[in-house]
Amino acid sequence: MLDPAGPSAHAIALVWWWMFGVFCVVLVGVTVAWLLAMRSRRSWAPGDAERAGRRWIVGGGIVLPSVAVAALLIFGSSAGLHQLPLPGGQAASLRIDAIGHQWWWEIHYPDAGTSLRNEMRIPVGRPVDVHTQSRDVIHSFWVPRLGGKLDAIPGRTLVVRLQADAPGVYRGQCAEFCGLGHAHMVMTVRAMPADDFDAWMRTQKGAP
Repeated sequence: MLDPAGPSAHAIALVWWWMFGVFCVVLVGVTVAWLLAMRSRRSWAPGDAERAGRRWIVGGGIVLPSVAVAALLIFGSSAGLHQLPLPGGQAASLRIDAIGHQWWWEIHYPDAGTSLRNEMRIPVGRPVDVHTQSRDVIHSFWVPRLGGKLDAIPGRTLVVRLQADAPGVYRGQCAEFCGLGHAHMVMTVRAMPADDFDAWMRTQKGAP
Protein backbone atom coordinates (compact mmCIF):
# COMPACT_ATOMS: atom_id res chain seq x y z
CA MET A 1 0.00 0.00 0.00
CA LEU A 2 3.05 2.27 0.21
CA ASP A 3 3.75 1.59 -3.47
CA PRO A 4 0.60 3.17 -4.96
CA ALA A 5 -0.36 2.57 -8.57
CA GLY A 6 -3.36 4.88 -8.84
CA PRO A 7 -4.69 8.24 -7.59
CA SER A 8 -6.83 6.75 -4.80
CA ALA A 9 -3.97 4.70 -3.38
CA HIS A 10 -1.56 7.62 -3.82
CA ALA A 11 -3.79 9.86 -1.69
CA ILE A 12 -3.91 7.22 1.05
CA ALA A 13 -0.14 6.71 0.97
CA LEU A 14 0.40 10.47 1.20
CA VAL A 15 -1.73 10.65 4.35
CA TRP A 16 0.20 7.69 5.81
CA TRP A 17 3.57 9.39 5.23
CA TRP A 18 2.31 12.62 6.80
CA MET A 19 1.08 10.66 9.82
CA PHE A 20 4.42 8.87 10.06
CA GLY A 21 6.31 12.19 9.93
CA VAL A 22 4.12 13.75 12.61
CA PHE A 23 4.52 10.61 14.71
CA CYS A 24 8.31 10.97 14.56
CA VAL A 25 8.13 14.62 15.60
CA VAL A 26 5.75 13.83 18.47
CA LEU A 27 7.92 10.92 19.63
CA VAL A 28 10.99 13.15 19.79
CA GLY A 29 9.01 15.89 21.53
CA VAL A 30 7.55 13.56 24.14
CA THR A 31 10.96 12.02 24.80
CA VAL A 32 12.52 15.47 25.32
CA ALA A 33 9.61 16.50 27.55
CA TRP A 34 10.03 13.34 29.63
CA LEU A 35 13.75 13.98 30.07
CA LEU A 36 13.05 17.56 31.14
CA ALA A 37 10.37 16.39 33.55
CA MET A 38 12.83 13.99 35.21
CA ARG A 39 15.22 16.79 36.20
CA SER A 40 15.40 17.83 39.83
CA ARG A 41 13.13 20.75 40.84
CA ARG A 42 14.57 21.51 44.28
CA SER A 43 14.83 25.23 43.50
CA TRP A 44 11.14 25.58 42.66
CA ALA A 45 9.04 27.90 44.79
CA PRO A 46 5.78 26.68 46.34
CA GLY A 47 3.11 26.44 43.65
CA ASP A 48 5.54 26.10 40.72
CA ALA A 49 4.92 22.38 40.39
CA GLU A 50 1.16 22.88 40.31
CA ARG A 51 1.42 25.55 37.61
CA ALA A 52 3.78 23.38 35.55
CA GLY A 53 1.35 20.47 35.86
CA ARG A 54 -1.50 22.61 34.58
CA ARG A 55 0.59 23.69 31.60
CA TRP A 56 1.38 20.09 30.71
CA ILE A 57 -2.28 19.10 31.01
CA VAL A 58 -3.43 21.96 28.79
CA GLY A 59 -0.63 21.58 26.25
CA GLY A 60 -0.39 17.80 26.11
CA GLY A 61 -3.98 16.92 26.93
CA ILE A 62 -5.92 19.57 25.00
CA VAL A 63 -3.82 21.53 22.50
CA LEU A 64 -1.74 18.68 21.06
CA PRO A 65 -4.65 16.21 20.50
CA SER A 66 -6.82 18.99 19.05
CA VAL A 67 -4.15 20.00 16.53
CA ALA A 68 -3.45 16.36 15.63
CA VAL A 69 -7.13 15.50 15.08
CA ALA A 70 -7.73 18.68 13.05
CA ALA A 71 -4.72 17.98 10.81
CA LEU A 72 -5.82 14.38 10.31
CA LEU A 73 -9.32 15.51 9.33
CA ILE A 74 -7.95 18.03 6.83
CA PHE A 75 -5.58 15.61 5.12
CA GLY A 76 -7.77 12.54 5.55
CA SER A 77 -10.92 14.14 4.13
CA SER A 78 -9.22 15.10 0.88
CA ALA A 79 -7.85 11.57 0.54
CA GLY A 80 -11.29 10.13 1.21
CA LEU A 81 -12.78 12.08 -1.69
CA HIS A 82 -10.64 10.04 -4.09
CA GLN A 83 -12.45 6.89 -2.96
CA LEU A 84 -15.96 8.24 -3.63
CA PRO A 85 -17.82 7.68 -6.93
CA LEU A 86 -18.12 11.42 -7.62
CA PRO A 87 -19.19 12.64 -11.08
CA GLY A 88 -16.80 14.45 -13.38
CA GLY A 89 -13.41 13.67 -14.86
CA GLN A 90 -12.24 13.01 -18.39
CA ALA A 91 -13.40 9.40 -18.62
CA ALA A 92 -16.74 7.91 -17.65
CA SER A 93 -16.46 5.43 -14.82
CA LEU A 94 -16.88 1.70 -15.32
CA ARG A 95 -19.15 -0.27 -12.99
CA ILE A 96 -18.01 -3.62 -11.64
CA ASP A 97 -19.81 -5.66 -8.96
CA ALA A 98 -17.58 -7.42 -6.41
CA ILE A 99 -19.63 -10.01 -4.52
CA GLY A 100 -18.05 -11.74 -1.55
CA HIS A 101 -18.63 -15.43 -0.84
CA GLN A 102 -17.07 -17.82 1.63
CA TRP A 103 -14.32 -17.82 0.41
CA TRP A 104 -14.04 -16.31 -3.04
CA TRP A 105 -14.86 -13.19 -5.03
CA GLU A 106 -17.46 -13.10 -7.78
CA ILE A 107 -16.59 -10.25 -10.14
CA HIS A 108 -19.54 -9.29 -12.32
CA TYR A 109 -19.59 -6.92 -15.31
CA PRO A 110 -23.16 -5.62 -15.79
CA ASP A 111 -22.36 -4.07 -19.17
CA ALA A 112 -21.12 -7.37 -20.56
CA GLY A 113 -23.35 -9.69 -18.57
CA THR A 114 -20.41 -11.88 -17.57
CA SER A 115 -18.65 -12.83 -14.33
CA LEU A 116 -15.17 -13.92 -13.29
CA ARG A 117 -14.00 -15.84 -10.25
CA ASN A 118 -11.25 -14.26 -8.12
CA GLU A 119 -10.16 -12.12 -11.06
CA MET A 120 -10.95 -8.53 -11.99
CA ARG A 121 -9.97 -6.88 -15.24
CA ILE A 122 -9.94 -3.09 -15.46
CA PRO A 123 -8.83 -0.51 -18.04
CA VAL A 124 -5.80 1.66 -17.36
CA GLY A 125 -6.47 5.34 -16.74
CA ARG A 126 -10.21 4.98 -16.26
CA PRO A 127 -12.03 5.24 -12.92
CA VAL A 128 -13.73 2.03 -11.83
CA ASP A 129 -16.65 2.10 -9.39
CA VAL A 130 -16.65 -1.19 -7.50
CA HIS A 131 -20.06 -2.02 -6.02
CA THR A 132 -19.42 -4.38 -3.12
CA GLN A 133 -21.93 -6.90 -1.81
CA SER A 134 -21.90 -10.12 0.18
CA ARG A 135 -23.87 -13.33 -0.05
CA ASP A 136 -23.11 -14.60 3.46
CA VAL A 137 -21.01 -12.77 6.09
CA ILE A 138 -19.16 -9.44 6.17
CA HIS A 139 -16.15 -9.37 3.87
CA SER A 140 -13.87 -6.43 3.02
CA PHE A 141 -12.82 -5.57 -0.52
CA TRP A 142 -9.25 -4.25 -0.73
CA VAL A 143 -6.67 -3.80 -3.49
CA PRO A 144 -3.87 -2.06 -1.54
CA ARG A 145 -2.00 -0.56 -4.52
CA LEU A 146 -5.16 0.83 -6.11
CA GLY A 147 -7.33 2.17 -3.28
CA GLY A 148 -8.85 1.86 0.14
CA LYS A 149 -10.83 -0.88 1.86
CA LEU A 150 -14.60 -1.17 1.73
CA ASP A 151 -16.73 -3.67 3.60
CA ALA A 152 -19.03 -6.01 1.69
CA ILE A 153 -22.09 -6.27 3.93
CA PRO A 154 -25.03 -8.67 3.41
CA GLY A 155 -28.12 -6.79 2.26
CA ARG A 156 -26.25 -3.60 1.37
CA THR A 157 -24.31 -2.24 -1.62
CA LEU A 158 -21.36 0.08 -1.00
CA VAL A 159 -19.21 1.72 -3.66
CA VAL A 160 -15.48 2.52 -3.79
CA ARG A 161 -13.60 4.07 -6.71
CA LEU A 162 -10.33 2.62 -7.98
CA GLN A 163 -8.04 3.52 -10.85
CA ALA A 164 -4.82 2.04 -12.20
CA ASP A 165 -2.29 4.38 -13.80
CA ALA A 166 -0.26 1.66 -15.49
CA PRO A 167 -0.81 -1.88 -16.82
CA GLY A 168 0.02 -4.61 -14.38
CA VAL A 169 -1.21 -7.30 -12.05
CA TYR A 170 -2.28 -6.27 -8.55
CA ARG A 171 -3.24 -8.37 -5.56
CA GLY A 172 -6.61 -8.01 -3.88
CA GLN A 173 -7.42 -9.43 -0.48
CA CYS A 174 -10.40 -9.80 1.80
CA ALA A 175 -9.46 -7.61 4.78
CA GLU A 176 -12.20 -8.77 7.19
CA PHE A 177 -11.99 -12.10 9.01
CA CYS A 178 -14.82 -14.09 7.46
CA GLY A 179 -14.20 -17.67 8.50
CA LEU A 180 -11.72 -20.50 8.17
CA GLY A 181 -10.83 -19.74 4.55
CA HIS A 182 -10.33 -16.00 5.03
CA ALA A 183 -6.55 -15.99 4.47
CA HIS A 184 -7.00 -17.64 1.07
CA MET A 185 -9.70 -15.22 -0.16
CA VAL A 186 -7.36 -13.57 -2.66
CA MET A 187 -8.18 -11.84 -5.93
CA THR A 188 -6.07 -10.88 -8.95
CA VAL A 189 -6.66 -7.48 -10.56
CA ARG A 190 -5.36 -7.13 -14.11
CA ALA A 191 -5.03 -3.56 -15.39
CA MET A 192 -5.10 -3.61 -19.18
CA PRO A 193 -4.54 -0.91 -21.83
CA ALA A 194 -7.89 0.65 -22.71
CA ASP A 195 -8.02 -0.81 -26.23
CA ASP A 196 -7.19 -4.31 -24.99
CA PHE A 197 -9.82 -4.05 -22.28
CA ASP A 198 -12.50 -2.90 -24.73
CA ALA A 199 -11.64 -5.80 -27.03
CA TRP A 200 -11.86 -8.22 -24.12
CA MET A 201 -15.23 -6.80 -23.09
CA ARG A 202 -16.58 -7.34 -26.60
CA THR A 203 -15.58 -11.00 -26.45
CA GLN A 204 -17.29 -11.39 -23.07
CA LYS A 205 -20.71 -10.06 -24.04
CA GLY A 206 -23.10 -12.96 -24.04
CA ALA A 207 -20.43 -15.38 -22.80
CA PRO A 208 -21.37 -17.73 -19.91
